[in-house]
Order: sequence, then structure tokens, then C-alpha cells
Amino acid sequence: MSAELLYLSDEWCAAVKEKLSTTLTAEEMKHTSTSMVNVYENCPDGKKHYFYTKMEGGLFTQVLVGTDGNWPKAEFDITANYEMFAKVSRGELRSQKALMSGKMKLKGNMIKALKLVTISDKMNKLISQVPTAFEGGL
Repeated sequence: MSAELLYLSDEWCAAVKEKLSTTLTAEEMKHTSTSMVNVYENCPDGKKHYFYTKMEGGLFTQVLVGTDGNWPKAEFDITANYEMFAKVSRGELRSQKALMSGKMKLKGNMIKALKLVTISDKMNKLISQVPTAFEGGL
């Protein structure tokens, strides 16, 4: 995979799902069952976008992207501006630091979310390895 995929596009989502599903084992993900939706505000196209992941028993069962307010219900909703999520997806910023600084807003059980930080970090590290074009569209 050498061509850059447009961030939050269907093609990018498929590559992320493939990367997560084939790289991370249930053991590495501590057999966790959870779901999370990242809601992107201030996107380049003027719309809200979302990135949804669902794990069951430590395996990714759903990875979805979409626009505006029709995202799936999740255990955790995280809201931030597009550039903040892009920094996390590029590996420039850890999600825990962004959450603790108030730059990302979390809806859900904060105690459970903090326990899932290492899992989130593993996921974000792999996402940062997907060749991604962050500028020029959506």
C-alpha cells in the first residue's frame, strides 16, 4: 500500500480495518468488547464526519466512516476538531493527552476509558501507518 488514501474516505476506512484486523490479536487487545465513535468537527468540507470502531472479544467487528449526524451508537463518543483527530491519526499526539487537555471531549465512562488507553494507543499507532492524505478534500 503506497498510494495515499484520503483521510476518512471509504478506501481509507477499508485499509484501516484491514490493518487493525490483521495486525492486532485478541490477546493484545485484552479480549476487550467496546465501541467508540470519533466525531470530527470543522472538517475541510464543512460537514461533520465520524469514524466508528467496534470490538468484540478483542477483535474488530466494525470499522465505519460517514458524514453528519447519523453515526452508530457507541459506548464512547469522542468529539474534537478535524485537525486534532488528524494529529492523533498521524501519531503526532496521543489521544490521552488530547483528552486530558480538554481538546477532545469524551462522553462515556471516564474510568473505563482510561483503562482502555493502551488499547487505543495500539490502534492509533497502526492507523498512523496507513498512507494517508490529510489535505485536499473530504
